[in-house]
Amino acid sequence: MATTITSECINCGACETECPNTAIYQAGAEWELDGQMHPSLSNDIFYIVREKCTECVGFLDHEACAAVCPVDCCVPDPDVPETEAVLVERARKLHPEMTFGDDLPSRFRKEGTAAGAPVAAPAPAAAPPPVGAPLGTAAPRATSAPAAAPVAAPAPAAAPPPAGAPPAAPAPRATSAPAAAPVAAPAPGAMSVPAAAAAPQPAAAEPSPAVAATAPVQAPVATEAAAAVPALDDWEIPVLCRDCQAEYTVALRHLRPGVVFYCPHCRVSFVPTRSTYLEITSALEKFQTRSEKAFAAFQDKRRRELEDFEAHRRAEIAGFENRLRAFTHGGQTATGTARKHRFA
Repeated sequence: MATTITSECINCGACETECPNTAIYQAGAEWELDGQMHPSLSNDIFYIVREKCTECVGFLDHEACAAVCPVDCCVPDPDVPETEAVLVERARKLHPEMTFGDDLPSRFRKEGTAAGAPVAAPAPAAAPPPVGAPLGTAAPRATSAPAAAPVAAPAPAAAPPPAGAPPAAPAPRATSAPAAAPVAAPAPGAMSVPAAAAAPQPAAAEPSPAVAATAPVQAPVATEAAAAVPALDDWEIPVLCRDCQAEYTVALRHLRPGVVFYCPHCRVSFVPTRSTYLEITSALEKFQTRSEKAFAAFQDKRRRELEDFEAHRRAEIAGFENRLRAFTHGGQTATGTARKHRFA
């Protein structure tokens, strides 16, 4: 089906630079085909020229505009169904300088539909070899010939142009800096926590037995404070590039619906949708609340245990002082076993 832009468009322009056929125009702009200019199809939102749209067949295995749209308004038009064969023929007319072979990328093949059959039709050319089959050698040669044809065809190496075509956006460049370390690929949920927790650990070294008896309160406090969950904006969100499959990170403070980010490895764009942003922030907020409650409960439990320990220790000290006092008052005159029992 042909792709269209619905009225939910927010005019962010993310889709325009991604189209390999320049079939997307901003509101009020005239569109061009075969050197002729035509009036705008919309004065309010971006629009797609159906005569130039190939649903990215021949370039990508998905529709680029739909992949980057932050509000999911680039959708198939159910009133205009189109087969893969029709879209491939259109791509050949729009790009006569390119070769579209049998193994061209297509969303139809990725989705497992039968629409890819028309393009594979040239393969039956291998049928004639059986005529010379009596020799027993003609058949193998016939099968090797068609195998060479597809190898020459994969000129779709031209697919990268759309990915590299979009110019660098000013806002996202700031986010690519923290993304320089994506190769390390830390665990998504524990990205910032381990860094914060690692530093204080040396400071929490176990005190000597003598010190522990005199200052039991200070030792656990430093360790517990280090376990605090980082602020919401300090989280680094991992992003997997849909093109090169490399991972990079974007700070949550910069992650907003409609903002265009670029992969630092291949420059393919990524635009978070509103639903993606809300799901990520909601999950982080819930995790943060849950962690803070657990930490508060842990501190309360530790406080009670420490109070009980100190009370027990005070009672022990008081009892020992009483025995010591009893010894100094009258025990010095005792001898033998009676004297030893005062400190048993």
